[in-house]
Amino acid sequence: MAALKPTNYHGEVVWLGRVLQEGDLTSQPAEALDFTFDGPVGELHGGRTRPSCSRVTDQHPKGTEIANVRQISILSAEELAETAFAMGVPEILPEWIGANIVLRGLPDLTHIPPSSRLQTDTGLTLVVDMENRPCVLPGKVIEQYHTEKGARYKPAAQGRRGVTAWVERPGRLVIGNTLRLHIPDQRPWELIKDVRG
Repeated sequence: MAALKPTNYHGEVVWLGRVLQEGDLTSQPAEALDFTFDGPVGELHGGRTRPSCSRVTDQHPKGTEIANVRQISILSAEELAETAFAMGVPEILPEWIGANIVLRGLPDLTHIPPSSRLQTDTGLTLVVDMENRPCVLPGKVIEQYHTEKGARYKPAAQGRRGVTAWVERPGRLVIGNTLRLHIPDQRPWELIKDVRG
């Protein structure tokens, strides 16, 4: 029996980009991206492994080599617009927050289940790790374009920052392609409310 259930939910690729330089959060727009098992070709955050960061210090000492399930940053065009509105700015460009992929039309993208797949009709498959929690760094970039608004980014982006993902099956992605959502055929863990508090 299949462990993943194809859904009728799809996201249209409306923006692509790569972070290219160490110390520079911004991504450079692209018309297409090629994906290997290491992530998007040329992406600074690619690779099969990465040093652990503050997000996983309850599991690993900072700097420990771990599997890289954060090869890709995927955001929702609708959630970006909601974040901009909450900040009181006309727009947030994807490159300001280091995006790789922006999708339009996939509802509540930030909260799709971990281990969901996003797949093109040609087979490129990305595995969702989990929600990408907002931090203060994008706010510093946004501040350059919207004075005295950058500090609003982190609270405004709560629940709207998209997801991180890794490559399960390599391929090519072009603006205008569609990614279909496949979700794990599994009920939520019965004790999740007790653990979250």
